[in-house]
Amino acid sequence: MNDSWQCAPSLSAEQRLDVLNLLNRTEVALGREALDEGRRRIVVHGWLGEHWLKYNGAALAGYALLTSSRYATIEMCGGGFDRELLERVLAKHPVVDWWTRDASGECGGAVMRTLQLLRLKLPVPVVNVPEGAVLRNFEPGRDESTWLAQNNAAFAHHPEQGAWLRADLDERTREPWFDPSGFLLLEIDGELAASCWTKVHELHPDRFGEIYVISVDPKFQGRNLGRVMVTQGLAALRRKGVNDAVLFVDESNASAKKLYESLGFKLEREDRLYRFTKG
Repeated sequence: MNDSWQCAPSLSAEQRLDVLNLLNRTEVALGREALDEGRRRIVVHGWLGEHWLKYNGAALAGYALLTSSRYATIEMCGGGFDRELLERVLAKHPVVDWWTRDASGECGGAVMRTLQLLRLKLPVPVVNVPEGAVLRNFEPGRDESTWLAQNNAAFAHHPEQGAWLRADLDERTREPWFDPSGFLLLEIDGELAASCWTKVHELHPDRFGEIYVISVDPKFQGRNLGRVMVTQGLAALRRKGVNDAVLFVDESNASAKKLYESLGFKLEREDRLYRFTKG
């Protein structure tokens, strides 16, 4: 095998196993995820993508996955940065966004986003739902369209969360970790006002929980529903025996950070998205 970075539109069965083994080894070494959940799903299911592999002899030494939305966006296994890989990617794409995870030092690009990972010890005090409101679990086959409309309205200006399609939701609800009992919907006057989707990382040694997606419809903002839904979601995680919970928040989202900090969430790490341009 070549010891430089090579690109493939799909992974062979052997390459897929090599990548999964590398991801697993990296996660053990780092004590955290080696690749963003969405990108790892592409590897697990063998979907098409711009896969970058670097072999040292017969052993896979490096892996990165590039996906495209507005700009080509890449992440390496482990969340690091590689100058040689950047040069090869820029030869194919005029603009490249590169995610680094908990990485020290600057990469030389412009920082476009900073995501903060926050962690909290459970339990926390739970805020009751408003009088007359209905809190219930998501029902597959019934709530998909309504939830997508509510979520996309809440994240209308978000670069990733505000343009979910039915296929995006279906992909996740088919995953082994999906549990409707951790997907909470709040209805007010018959309308979906807010939601909190939680996830338990069952395979992690610490078996922690995550506030996976939380949103409040713009029509219902200003009613303290964010605090209601976060604490209700944390209570749902606690009932499953979870002792720690995490969530990601944009560093620029001052109102959300204020809410989370008031509940006791503490900063654990920062991930940065760097932008590079050709020439």
